[in-house]
Amino acid sequence: MPSSIDRPFQKIAVIGQGYVGLPLALLFVNKGHTVYGVDVDPKKIEGLRQGVSYLPDVQDEELRWSLATERYHPTDRYEKVAEADAIIICVPTPLNASHSPDLTILEKAVVEIGKFLHKGQMVILESSTYPGTTREVLQPLLEKESGLTAGIDFHIGYSPERIDPGNKDYKVEQIPKIVSGLTATCVESAQALYSSVFDKVVRVSSPDVAELTKLLENSHRLINISFMNEIAAICDKMNIDVWEVIEAAQTKPFGFTAYYPGPGIGGHCIPVDPLYLQWKAQKFGTESKFIQLSDEINRSIPSYIMNRVKAILAKQSAPEHASILLYGVAYKKDINDVRESPALDLIHLLAEAEFPVSYHDPFIPEIQVNGQRYTSVEIDEDTLRSADCVIIFTDHSVIPLDQIIAHAPLVFDTRNATAGVQDKHHVYRMGAGK
Repeated sequence: MPSSIDRPFQKIAVIGQGYVGLPLALLFVNKGHTVYGVDVDPKKIEGLRQGVSYLPDVQDEELRWSLATERYHPTDRYEKVAEADAIIICVPTPLNASHSPDLTILEKAVVEIGKFLHKGQMVILESSTYPGTTREVLQPLLEKESGLTAGIDFHIGYSPERIDPGNKDYKVEQIPKIVSGLTATCVESAQALYSSVFDKVVRVSSPDVAELTKLLENSHRLINISFMNEIAAICDKMNIDVWEVIEAAQTKPFGFTAYYPGPGIGGHCIPVDPLYLQWKAQKFGTESKFIQLSDEINRSIPSYIMNRVKAILAKQSAPEHASILLYGVAYKKDINDVRESPALDLIHLLAEAEFPVSYHDPFIPEIQVNGQRYTSVEIDEDTLRSADCVIIFTDHSVIPLDQIIAHAPLVFDTRNATAGVQDKHHVYRMGAGK
């Protein structure tokens, strides 16, 4: 059996240079490793080679420093994996049109890796997926393409990514790293690999446990945030401020964890990962009613927002097809990511109801919604005054809140960004009961 434990992992191939793969690749470079950052998007690779980052969490200076070390090599050539001691897979694992797992991108990447795999290498999957993927998909594909045997000729394991875009409180290496392996030697190799860059490494007994760990983390958040959105809707009916209720409840020093309502949950993880778990559970003849209900609630929030805005506009005798301006379309603050963003669903619903819709987002210059192209508009006094309603969808740190409140005829705040605003009858907060 090969043993990579006796020698350091000097060369790492990170497959996928996106929101997970790029920060991970630069972390390994920063810790002294040579990294081949592999991505099939030639435009992305060219930008990285020029030292231009497309992620808010990765500064150009950091990228250029990594290039200057001559240890970071962005490439679209899978042949480079043959030179690596370890191969880490960080490619998207989205849902298909029927909301079931779509492993097409992962399978294509694994096939390419298998063509260049050789004895002694370590292969780690980090992409979020259902329990069993490492054993049922990754292992047989690699063995078929390479002619090698996992656990004997090469190591294989799973380590769930835990990167949180926009989080300024934790650096990548400060987030404890879960590791697993197909065999005892595989997990030891995985621990040796990640211990060279992460502050804390946590071993679990199998890839299945590691895969389910990630899905549990995000199912927990989906269920609790969806519950708070349901409570917010109830508070609106009861004319009670849900934000004040949460603030009061969290004064209890035990037994309560604060979650907050909002315009719906987006991103690649929280609205997606639980459905991977649900899909796998159904293969075993069972299911999670909590996940099913939470997914339904989450998908209903854009419709709820539109109906609330329509009702408020009607009370104020606004035009039948009032113009709507969204501030922010990213699924969370201070990032440029619209994957699974409920803002896209909201824009689609508003446009379908014949409301003229525009948006401003300092991080996202352009979006596509149902084939229609929208470009971020400049936000100024004239733009704000010309909109019948401004919906605060994303509370970016740079939001010109005073300007919006001063000039917009109507403001509907989905993030509680206007908390504390007094005597402004044109400002409404989701869940505030007004």
